[in-house]
Amino acid sequence: MARHRVTRFRQYPLTIGQKIHIKDGPRQGDWEVVSAHERAVRLRCPLSGKELDVKPFCYLAEECEDAEWPAPDAES
Repeated sequence: MARHRVTRFRQYPLTIGQKIHIKDGPRQGDWEVVSAHERAVRLRCPLSGKELDVKPFCYLAEECEDAEWPAPDAES
């Protein structure tokens, strides 16, 4: 397999009560995680109290130098 620079994303496991700050996009700002499940996350704005149900969206990324791509199934 060929070697490439690859960016890998992994869904971040949000937990209830976690305080998060989203840097950009339509949900940017401070939020508290009210509930977190595999298919849905509920966030609460600490200022307005507004709650928002969203699909999981936070991802942790890493840059990998000299990575095999496409990745073998065992590495996903």
